[in-house]
Amino acid sequence: MEPMDIVGKSKEDVSLPKATMCKIIKEMLPPDVRVARDTQDLLVECCVEFINLISSESNEVCCREDKKTIAPEHVLKALEVLGFGEYIEEVCAAYEQHKVETLDSPKGVKGSGAEMTEEEALAEQQRMFAEARARMNNGASLPKQSDSERSMDS
Repeated sequence: MEPMDIVGKSKEDVSLPKATMCKIIKEMLPPDVRVARDTQDLLVECCVEFINLISSESNEVCCREDKKTIAPEHVLKALEVLGFGEYIEEVCAAYEQHKVETLDSPKGVKGSGAEMTEEEALAEQQRMFAEARARMNNGASLPKQSDSERSMDS
């Protein structure tokens, strides 16, 4: 019988999209750097383990407060407890940006029925990657969107 690392899930059932993770890894490195496949797999596993660690500690914080739903403040407290306090400011900024984007976006409205085309989803993904790169590069400025790109967002 296989050990269960996560409630009700075997280790093989819980992962992150490898294609997306590989794209993030490659975009964070200089273009002349190659990453071995086993290194990519290791990085994906590290990310999964990090998410499990933060989720577990967030749940413990939530339970100590007699709450049934993990809230953002529980995650922030978990980061602090686990020794990742130096990231709290960046996490808060990313969360605030997410809230703004979710409120401004028709896809953030429940029941709106608005769905993105594959092209729109790809453009949104590229924009989000650019923002993440900018944050990782100490807030380097993002490339300006052209009028045609903005009109596609509408």
